Amino acid sequence: MTEAPVLWNLDARGVAEVTLNRPAVNNAYDGGMIEGLHAAMDALADASGLRVVVVTGNGRHFQAGADLKWLNGVRAGTRDENIHASQRTADAVDRLNRLPVPTVALIQGFCVGGGTGLAAACDVVIAADDATFAISEVRWGLTAAIIIPQLADAIGARQIRRYALTGERFGAEEARRIGLVHDIVPAAALSASGERIVEALLANGPTAIAETKMTALDYAYGAFSKEAMARLVASHAAKRMSDEAGEGLASFKEKRHARW
Repeated sequence: MTEAPVLWNLDARGVAEVTLNRPAVNNAYDGGMIEGLHAAMDALADASGLRVVVVTGNGRHFQAGADLKWLNGVRAGTRDENIHASQRTADAVDRLNRLPVPTVALIQGFCVGGGTGLAAACDVVIAADDATFAISEVRWGLTAAIIIPQLADAIGARQIRRYALTGERFGAEEARRIGLVHDIVPAAALSASGERIVEALLANGPTAIAETKMTALDYAYGAFSKEAMARLVASHAAKRMSDEAGEGLASFKEKRHARW
C-alpha cells in the first residue's frame, strides 16, 4: 500500500492523516490520485471516532497540479469521459471542503493548480516558508473552474481575478496576505506546527465544531448547488477538449511559449 497514490491512517485520538503519494512526479494528480482521495474519504466516513483530518504530500512538494500527461490522455477521449474526469475531480475537492470534521493542510514546496483548490478546501492551512503557489491553469489553455468556489471562499474574487488570470507564482508570505495560508513556519517545523493545531482542535467539542463549520459553509461561495456544480464541470471538461488547451499542453511538453 506504500505505493498507492493516496495513503491514509487513523490514530487512537481520531486524527487521520491523508497523504498524497506520487513524489516522483511532485504529487501531480491523475485519475488514480483522485480515486485514491475518494477511497480515503469513503473509509474515513465509516471510521468511528474521527475528529480531525490532516492532508500532507510526500516528498519535496505538496501538490504540483494536474499530471499533464494524464490530461492529454483524458482530452483525447470522448465528451462523456472528459465530463467524468472533471466530475470526479470536482467531487473530491467538494467532499474535502464539506467534511464534518476540521481539516488541516501542511504545505511544502509547490502547491499549484488543483493543489491550491485542496488547500482552499481545508479549514486550516500551514505552509513551510519555502512553499510556492500558483493558480496556473490558464498557462496551458485550461481553466480552474471546478476549484473557483473554494478559492473564492479562501482568497476572494479580487485575488482570483489577479492570480487565476496571470497564472503567476507567489510565495508563502503573499499566500498568507491574501488568505490562502494561515501560518508560515520553517520547513523543519511543519509537522510540529500541524500537531499544535490538531491539539487545539481536539480540545473543542466535536459536535460544536461540526455545526460551526456547517454554518460557515452555508454562507460561503463553496456551498453551491448541484446545478452550479454541473455547469462548472461542463465548462471545465469543455475547456480541456478545446484547441486552445491542446496548444497550451503541447507548449508545455515541447518546452516552448504557447502560440496564442
